Amino acid sequence: MASSAGYANRLSKYDNKGVCGLPEIHENERVLKRKLAKLAELVCKSKYTVLLTGAGVSTSTGIPDFRGPTGIWTSEQKEEKARKKKKQKSTSVNPTGSQFELVPSNFRDIQKQRSGGEVAEEEKSASVEQSEPVALDPERNSVFYNSPSKMPDSLKRRRDEKSVPLSFEDVKPSLTHKAITFLVDRDIVKFCITQNVDGLHQRSGLSRSKHAVLHGCVFTEKCEECGKEYFRDFDVGGMSFKKTGRKCSEAPSCNGDLRDTILDWDDALPEDDWKNAQEQCSKADLVITLGTSLRIEPAGSLPLKAKHFVVVNLQQTPLDKEATLKIGADVDKVMSHIMNTLGLDGWEEEKQENVD
Repeated sequence: MASSAGYANRLSKYDNKGVCGLPEIHENERVLKRKLAKLAELVCKSKYTVLLTGAGVSTSTGIPDFRGPTGIWTSEQKEEKARKKKKQKSTSVNPTGSQFELVPSNFRDIQKQRSGGEVAEEEKSASVEQSEPVALDPERNSVFYNSPSKMPDSLKRRRDEKSVPLSFEDVKPSLTHKAITFLVDRDIVKFCITQNVDGLHQRSGLSRSKHAVLHGCVFTEKCEECGKEYFRDFDVGGMSFKKTGRKCSEAPSCNGDLRDTILDWDDALPEDDWKNAQEQCSKADLVITLGTSLRIEPAGSLPLKAKHFVVVNLQQTPLDKEATLKIGADVDKVMSHIMNTLGLDGWEEEKQENVD
């Protein structure tokens, strides 16, 4: 299985990543019960429901989000602050500004002489670890990082505890992904819009014609000539529509170059998906946002096009006060309640298959 190649450090440097690390607020059980009943009522009355999903629908699969308390960008910001603080502290201790100046240049030779010609085993190990960071498997690095050495320490610990998968290929769709596909297949939900690049909606069986992928997908490459998409079982690599090295096989006369579909910060949203997303939200009498901070534009403003919209997110969003309903709870818990309330035939079997 090919490397997931990393997503976060494929992105170009961009400082304006929005508010990160806001606290997660869980509704108490009494309030949650009331809000879930209201949500179920809205879904049952709706004639045209559209869903907008963000990183929060995938966190239960092990994929970190970006702005949560332990998210990718939150962890990066915390560790950058810690590095700056450590540097300032070391500089104040050493007036020359160099934290290494007081160590003799032949320090290792002196140490070797003192130990009878052998460097201590612990010191050898530390030297190797510092100079040659090694992935658990060099062919399958972290979900978001090309090099494990670039991964924030907090995520390294979670990876080692197996709460962060090594690659996108390792991840399986969550209960929420399965529930969305189930509802779309039965025409209860008309359309789904995702900002995620993990491909889990399509891997859960959701038809490509029934969902818009706004920021690209690590598993999808597209022909530059005829526009045909190829959904692979491996991360195709690349960023910002680079050639993947493969050719289109749609017809003998095509043979166009395939390109990745992942957007970088300055790239425009895919025209067809963006147009479809706007049209679907304009038709909707109810948009439910699941696990998105609604801080990345223009996708963040899509719910405003609908008659009613509901925000399901543990952190605050810019649209909380304008929403018909705001629910602070895990998306899997919310979707499980909706599915149980609707009482749809076949869901229990589908849910059990997801658990297995």
